[in-house]
Amino acid sequence: MTGIRPFRDEDRAGLLDVCVRTADSGKDATGVLGDDELWGLIFAVPYAVRDPRLTWVVEADDGRVIGYVVGTDDTEAFEQWFRDEWWPQFTDRFPRPAEPRTREEKLVEYAYARAPGREPNVGDYPAHLHIDLLPETQGQGVGRMLIETLFAALRGRGVPGLHLGMNPDNVNAARFYERTGMHRLPTADDGMSYGVRFDP
Repeated sequence: MTGIRPFRDEDRAGLLDVCVRTADSGKDATGVLGDDELWGLIFAVPYAVRDPRLTWVVEADDGRVIGYVVGTDDTEAFEQWFRDEWWPQFTDRFPRPAEPRTREEKLVEYAYARAPGREPNVGDYPAHLHIDLLPETQGQGVGRMLIETLFAALRGRGVPGLHLGMNPDNVNAARFYERTGMHRLPTADDGMSYGVRFDP
């Protein structure tokens, strides 16, 4: 039986694995980029590094990490840390493209461009999250348990709300977020955002 537990340092490889295997709108993106770890180095591992107390993993019977939720209680502070401290470690590995054209170049450019002040919903929804589950984990209520665990931790810190962005092609994820009580938020581009307010 699968179970949820707090993140441990040795789970980093598991986060990278689950992230790439769900990165293509919930489907496996292995081999889509020249470096499979790029997905997780942007969307999973930095959260666990900066605040491991807001990261939980789903562990299979054989010890594999087969899902996770990561988050931050302060998007603006996280984005500044990502820009100033996290991403500079990877600039030699992922040089900034002059004119991003390919999917990989656009993803690398996204990492370079992350900064405070870019998310319009942080006033009322300062926290944000990323959640990914391998197919073997889905449909068992594990995703809801991960979300509720994170929400409880954020409430405990007095955080008033949370937002998330997603690929609008991932219709299953949209349905899932709506079932957890989230509602659509305005976006400035062609993406899709959801949010939830926490009771004081």
